[in-house]
Amino acid sequence: MSKLIAILNVVAWSGFWAFGYLALTADPTNTTEMMTALLLAAGGAGIGVFAYFWLVRHAEEKGYAKRPNRAPRYDDGEVA
Repeated sequence: MSKLIAILNVVAWSGFWAFGYLALTADPTNTTEMMTALLLAAGGAGIGVFAYFWLVRHAEEKGYAKRPNRAPRYDDGEVA
């Protein structure tokens, strides 16, 4: 599953950069082309961020990456 999410991450970020470039370089009078590229770029960024955070969480759970140093929390919400 993690390999599939990693592939999704790469494809999503590639789409973000490709469609973001198209949105920035589109003719300003052609708003349909610009908005389509902008929406596809935003979708790629959203999916890329989701996949990246999923991969980070997965790597921490499997032990591939160290967990960030954080103080333990008590039940009442106070920090140790």
